[in-house]
Amino acid sequence: MPPPMELKEFSFPAGSVPLAVIAAARVSGFSLPAESGKPASTPTFVFSNGLELHGTNVLIRYIGRVPSSMPNFYGQGPYESSKVDEWLEYAPILSSGSEFENACKFVDSYLSKRTVLVGEFFTIADMVVWSGLAATGPRWESLRKSKKYQNLVRWFNSISAEYGVLDEVTSAYVGKKGSGKPVAVKPKDQQAAVNGGDIMEKGKGSSSRPSAEVDLPEAEIGKVKLRFAPEPSGFLHIGHSKAALLNQYFAQRYNGVLIIRFDDTNPSKESSEFVDNLLKDIQTLGIKYEKVTHTSDYFPVLMEMAEKLIREGKAYVDDTPREQMQKERGEGIESKCRSHSVEENMELWKEMIEASERGQQCCLRGKLDMQDPNKSLRDPVYYRCNPVPHHRIGSRYKLYPTYDFACPFVDAEEGITHALRSSEYHDRNSQYHRIQQDMGLRKVHIFEFSRLNMVYTLLSKRNLRWFVENGKVDGWDDPRFPTVQGIVRRGLKIEALVQFILEQGASKNLNLMEWDKLWTINKKIVDPVCPRHTAVIEDKCVLLTLRDGPDAAFVRIIARHKKYEGAGEKATTYTKSIWIDQADAQSISVNEEVTLMDWGNAIVQEIVKDDDGTVKELFGVLHLEGSVKTTKLKLTWLPKINELVKVSMVEYDHLITKKKLEEDESFMDVLNPCTKKETAALGDSNIRNLKHGEILQLERKGYYICDAPFVRPSKPVVLIGIPDGRGR
Repeated sequence: MPPPMELKEFSFPAGSVPLAVIAAARVSGFSLPAESGKPASTPTFVFSNGLELHGTNVLIRYIGRVPSSMPNFYGQGPYESSKVDEWLEYAPILSSGSEFENACKFVDSYLSKRTVLVGEFFTIADMVVWSGLAATGPRWESLRKSKKYQNLVRWFNSISAEYGVLDEVTSAYVGKKGSGKPVAVKPKDQQAAVNGGDIMEKGKGSSSRPSAEVDLPEAEIGKVKLRFAPEPSGFLHIGHSKAALLNQYFAQRYNGVLIIRFDDTNPSKESSEFVDNLLKDIQTLGIKYEKVTHTSDYFPVLMEMAEKLIREGKAYVDDTPREQMQKERGEGIESKCRSHSVEENMELWKEMIEASERGQQCCLRGKLDMQDPNKSLRDPVYYRCNPVPHHRIGSRYKLYPTYDFACPFVDAEEGITHALRSSEYHDRNSQYHRIQQDMGLRKVHIFEFSRLNMVYTLLSKRNLRWFVENGKVDGWDDPRFPTVQGIVRRGLKIEALVQFILEQGASKNLNLMEWDKLWTINKKIVDPVCPRHTAVIEDKCVLLTLRDGPDAAFVRIIARHKKYEGAGEKATTYTKSIWIDQADAQSISVNEEVTLMDWGNAIVQEIVKDDDGTVKELFGVLHLEGSVKTTKLKLTWLPKINELVKVSMVEYDHLITKKKLEEDESFMDVLNPCTKKETAALGDSNIRNLKHGEILQLERKGYYICDAPFVRPSKPVVLIGIPDGRGR
């Protein structure tokens, strides 16, 4: 097998910088060489074996095919790859002066209902078109500031915001004055812009690759096999998501294989419902895998391995009571059963298989080292009796292997090359390899990463189960839960979660992460595209009568998002009397001029209050010629019509009141007594058209996701508040 090629030189004409090549390399983590060759007549890669590649699109395609942190960078499958190629061929039109405007118009129209050019992922097609626009310098910047191509600008700005490293590339290569042609770069300055210094090590740079680039030990391109192995005893949560996404990242980076394995060794906690929902969550995360397996597939051979270890004197059956066993392990005291003969152990093993009264008093333990300072090596339990039927195989077995016993065996059996585990398992790594050694199996590399911990959040499935079983939440998909289904139901876009997790990378440093950071990323994704609607809080809402307002109601069709045509249109009704919030009414002074959003200015001439100071009614006149720039109050309002929609605005809070629990602290002591607040409101008539899961902004109130769409007038539309990263 020939040795892997290493890129040695990257050359290009001094006056014609291949901006797209450099940009694609930067966002994907592809390392361009520190030493460039002599200027070439065309962009060129020179490899260590002397082979060369020439041409901008050829180099971009190469970067797109190299395993990287960017999922599906060259498209997902042959069709999408072909569509990417089409865009690569089209992109040069952007540099043609006469065709520039037509090209912008075409791409703008194409993006009217899309967030990326091909499929569902950011690809080299986006990178090439983005670079083509950026390379024109002032010409594109002028269009960018105008409102001419809103879809194109939204798409361009979204990429610029998500991949901050692109600012460095354009600053280095794109002229700020003149024609907008790429500027010439001095050789000594070239590499700083190409690779951005030590970004991979310092954790700065692209938000779509792990911030601290690391390598799997002894990994070979094309030979890496990984597994994501959740236990089907709950739904996937944000911590599991990190493990799943890192497994996929490394599988793609090394052009390897990822499998999903359900670690179904505890029938007391597991169910087919959890399996189905875990697969749903894995699909939601966009995880691509080769196949699904189950630890229970290996129960017969695991039983054989257990008996083999008994016969070899490497395992024994112990009937020591559980509490006493824990005490002896802690103190390094050997069990009285440790010296039993093979025959005695096999006899008791058969009792365990039958789950007899005697057998249920026993467990199978590995005979490792009771004096080892690492207590995980002090004769861990391999098998326990459990008469509960298994959700897949029924009552065939009455004893089941522990995770500590099954995992190292199945990893080796399935050809896993690297087992990714969170650093909380660090003390068990020695146990994992010792068990593989006793079994006579090949060693599987362990790669550790830090567990994802979030403030005010419980990630233990045992703790989360308590909330479900005690009716404290509505289920595993409750918006207060850190499960994938929970946070998606609360309005989190999966793109935000992926970016958030990959920004942390595979570091082993333990971090307590703030939810605000995740929700801030989410806001940047939803704000440019989500439609705008209006709601007025029903309690004590105030009628403002405009004395010169329209005697007959009339309707205007306006944009649901002023800067994004793709959000569509809505019908707004204008009437003589309109509803506003009590809080807004309280802030108005007599004869004050205010702005009624999407209408114009009005002057409030009279304020009627009751004895408690509550505003009961307002009277005023329109002043549509007034300037909105001069008013202090910009008010949302609703027309007084029968078509308004009942809305329930739901806000959630954390389940616990403490940022981080100490090891000996119970979550029961810090339960939040009030985690859900519902506010009755009236919404504009267009809200009846919202679909389940649609995200919107209630103007001046925040972002919401439609949890229960319109069914009938008496049943309110349920909108769940989406945090915006500002502690809301």
